[in-house]
Amino acid sequence: MINRTTLYTLSLLLVLLGAAACSVEPKPVPYGEANCTHCQMTVSDNRYGAELVNDKGKPFFFDAAECLASYVIEQPEVSDKAAYLLVTDFTNPNTLIEVEKAHFLQSKELASPMGMFLTAVADEATATKMQQEYGGRLLNWEEIKEAVRNNEKPQ
Repeated sequence: MINRTTLYTLSLLLVLLGAAACSVEPKPVPYGEANCTHCQMTVSDNRYGAELVNDKGKPFFFDAAECLASYVIEQPEVSDKAAYLLVTDFTNPNTLIEVEKAHFLQSKELASPMGMFLTAVADEATATKMQQEYGGRLLNWEEIKEAVRNNEKPQ
C-alpha cells in the first residue's frame, strides 16, 4: 500500500518530468541533415545557420541569417510568438546567439549561403575587427531585416 507522502512525491516527480520534457529551448542545428525552413536548401555551413524556436518549443532551422530574416518578414505572426530567434556566431561555429544581441557584417568578402553576404558574430569588437579586415558595413537585426526586405547587397 502506498502512503500519502509517497503518492504526493511520485505525483510531484511526474509533474516535474512532464514540465522538463516540454521545455522551450534552442536545439543544436542539425547541419547536413535539416533543410532550411525558408528556401529548402540543406543547412550545411556551421558558420551561418540560424534557428527560430516557437512558443511551443518546436525548432525551425535556416541556412543563413537572410533566410531567417525573410521568414520573419513574411510570417510576422510566427516570429512575434517565437521564444528564440538565433543566428550562428561565425567565429564560434555551432554556437547560437540571439539576433537582438548579434552584430552583423555585410561584406562582399564573406559570402553567406544565400548571397546576401551577411555574417553574424557575438560581440561588437569582433565585428569591428572583421570590418577592418574584410570591409563592408555593420548592421543590427532591424537593419538586417530592412536590407533583406530591400534585397540590399554589398557593392
